[in-house]
Amino acid sequence: MSATAAGSGRPGAGELPAGFRGWLAGRTLRGRLIAGLVALLAVACACVGLVTYLALRGFLFRQLDGQLGDAKARYVGCVQSAGRPPPHDRDDGPPPSDPQCGNNIPGQPAGTFSARLVRYTVTNANIDDGRCDLSVKDAAVLARLPVDGRPYDRDLPSAYGEYRLVAVRSAGGDVLVTGLPLGDLQTTLHSVEVAEIVVFSAALLLTGIIGTGWVRLSLRPLRRVTATAAEVTRLPLGSGEVALPNRVPGADPRTEVGQLGVAFNRMLGHVESALARRHASEARLRSFAADASHELRTPLAAIRGYAELARRHPGALPDDVAHALSRVEAESARMSSLVDDLLLLARLDAGRPLADDPVDLTRLAIDAASDARAAAPAHRWQLDLPGQPVVVRGDEHRLRQVLANLVGNAARHTPPGTTVTIRVARRGTEPGGPAGVAALSVTDDGPGIPAELQPELFERFVRGDSSRSRAAGSTGLGLAIVDAVVAAHHGHVEVTSRPGQTVFVITLPVAEAG
Repeated sequence: MSATAAGSGRPGAGELPAGFRGWLAGRTLRGRLIAGLVALLAVACACVGLVTYLALRGFLFRQLDGQLGDAKARYVGCVQSAGRPPPHDRDDGPPPSDPQCGNNIPGQPAGTFSARLVRYTVTNANIDDGRCDLSVKDAAVLARLPVDGRPYDRDLPSAYGEYRLVAVRSAGGDVLVTGLPLGDLQTTLHSVEVAEIVVFSAALLLTGIIGTGWVRLSLRPLRRVTATAAEVTRLPLGSGEVALPNRVPGADPRTEVGQLGVAFNRMLGHVESALARRHASEARLRSFAADASHELRTPLAAIRGYAELARRHPGALPDDVAHALSRVEAESARMSSLVDDLLLLARLDAGRPLADDPVDLTRLAIDAASDARAAAPAHRWQLDLPGQPVVVRGDEHRLRQVLANLVGNAARHTPPGTTVTIRVARRGTEPGGPAGVAALSVTDDGPGIPAELQPELFERFVRGDSSRSRAAGSTGLGLAIVDAVVAAHHGHVEVTSRPGQTVFVITLPVAEAG
């Protein structure tokens, strides 16, 4: 493509205009096929109609020109056999008329027009069997008619219509004009036009109706593929064991759509096998984590017990031994907490049912703020509670743990002096809010969470960035437990963060009034 063509933005050869491409992009495959079918038929009908019209028009004009040639020969023969009228010796008046020829010439077609011009002046004009009084304007039209023996179309209102005229010069030098009316020919062509429009319009309409049914029938296998794909998209492929729906029926590999169905069925088989392998692997991993966590609790408790027993020794312990025992107690307590978290996640992954009791979120928020003020007095803790209690159904102990994890993260990952607000609201009473939803949020004005960390924040063993200035280490399971517990309560948790504002929002279904 040349630089000019590229800069002009015009479509190249074989390309569709941008507007038409945009129109096609917004249509379904069925609509495009029907539109293409009707458009192609319309082009074919237009070409056939145009060729038929031009062929008929050419034939009728050739036929008319043949009749006109014969009429001209008869009129010229009549004039020449009658002889020239006496000469006109006055130059200030029109020459005398010659009534001998022009009407009642044997063999002339009906409506034949004839006229004789002497010195560009019409001396007589006749239509078949009667004299015609031409107007000055029509006489001027005849006077300007080329005298070359070729037919021309001229409109003569005073002669009652449009004529096919031919002008020749007689032996005496006068101009003889012969014409045949075009009315019958134009009526025939107009009738053909109307007939073509009616027939082709009916053909297009019938093709559109039948084509729509045919295309719908032809695309039925494709709709089966679409329906099966829609069933797959509605399945929770990311949670638990998933049974994929039945395969696409009637997938005939001899057709293009059938080949698509076969490929789609093969893909579903691969996906189902992969999901089964993944589910088995996750089940083994969860079982291992649960078993390991359960088995580790006893030795960890023993380690802590022996460490405490050693510290109670009546004699004085060396400083290095006392320090070692304190570190053993601290690390065993930390490992016990990690094991408890892993065991809780394994139980939630296994679908263990939680308690289903009424839980007052406002009371949980008050208790969490009170505990946080005692644990992190350097922060400013605020409560934003509604006038009425907000009650949900669930496991109070686990929901307390969720709120404690969020509040603990805010205290741990923000500097002293940060303001943390615990807010409880019922969105069912707010304009535009979803009905029957309780929102529990923890907001801080700390440095924020890095944007690259936010998408995976609720994954396991993901820790906050060092820019959040954590004062103590964490297991990286706190937010994973928050997400798992909230999901087990049929809610969801989300986070939005930027420098100066981080908001964790938990939404839970409100308990129905009993």
